[in-house]
Amino acid sequence: MSVTFETKVWENDWKLIMNTTRLQETINLCHYNFDDKVLYINNVNNRLLVENTANKMIENGIIDKYINVDEFSESALDYFNLSKNILGKGYYYSIAELVSIYLTETTYLLHFSSDTMPALEVQKNWLSSGIEVLNANKDVKVFNLAWNHDYKAAKEESEYEDSTCYYGYGFSDQMYLIRTADFKQRIYEYYDKASERYPRHGGESFEKKVDSWMRQHNFLRATFKHSSYIHNNFSKFKLINNIAVRVNKPNLFLSIKK
Repeated sequence: MSVTFETKVWENDWKLIMNTTRLQETINLCHYNFDDKVLYINNVNNRLLVENTANKMIENGIIDKYINVDEFSESALDYFNLSKNILGKGYYYSIAELVSIYLTETTYLLHFSSDTMPALEVQKNWLSSGIEVLNANKDVKVFNLAWNHDYKAAKEESEYEDSTCYYGYGFSDQMYLIRTADFKQRIYEYYDKASERYPRHGGESFEKKVDSWMRQHNFLRATFKHSSYIHNNFSKFKLINNIAVRVNKPNLFLSIKK
């Protein structure tokens, strides 16, 4: 099966992602030979500087290409019958994900937000298992690792489980594996009251709209029972010289609180 790996950077995190080994580590922990590895660049102050850094990453084989989000934002919005007004504040949180889905041509798309990566002890077969789960059940629209080792919460939120996954409602833009064709449809027009649990500052965000669509159609997500991803909110920390430094705990970085 063809799979694209993608992530995005913006002004407040591109140095952390592009001037360290973090992205390479994230890709390595997927344990998969991707058909395409794409970096989306969104809302940076010095575009030329970021592009030059991205070109070096291509030369080093870390990514295959980079894409400037603003070059395709209008086309993506038109394609999905969306607008900046419809998304509100959610536009700034969601446009990179929408452009990514709009442009992806592989059967599957794996997304990690820049502040998310697989835990170091992740099982090597986790991505292959996710593809198998999506192949086996068309009503399962997304596969993700458990979040921050909180398997208890994943179980509590599930409707049922099997030996591989917990199955339940919900969607997060921190990490997802999806069938690209499902998300290329005009599915971002639904509303479900339960989706109001997403932060208000995010407006009508991509993850909120996906969650509404899934709930309206009784679609489920599968959360892997045997491995986790780690999410660190960069906005809560001041990174020393904008460079991440490994410490003696997995998936943590040396940082100073603001």
